[in-house]
Amino acid sequence: MSNTEAKSNAEGKPSASVEPKVALNEYAALEEKVRQALREVYDPELGMSVIELGLIRKLEFSPDSVNVTMILTTPFCPYGPALVEQVRQKTQEAAERTAKVTMGLEMWEPSMMEDQAAANWGLYY
Repeated sequence: MSNTEAKSNAEGKPSASVEPKVALNEYAALEEKVRQALREVYDPELGMSVIELGLIRKLEFSPDSVNVTMILTTPFCPYGPALVEQVRQKTQEAAERTAKVTMGLEMWEPSMMEDQAAANWGLYY
């Protein structure tokens, strides 16, 4: 069976356990769209986007929702609640589905930044 053929049960109907490849491609395009939208959400103290800073750790898509896992540069960031709400709103607008933001447990460090953003900040890894 080729990669493009779907598995089917004895009756010739597609098996429920096989997710169509179209959905995976749709989610990849949707993830890129959301990441581009999140480039407009800036940490006001650092003047860099949440994407440049590496604060968005995971995006999980389902047909009717998106779950964003993010962290903050410091646990007691005074702009934390505003950043979380901005991320939720931008994600929901870009994905056109309900968005939920979950706070990750890992501590932020400069090595999480995008390469060019870190270089602009004078950091080289």
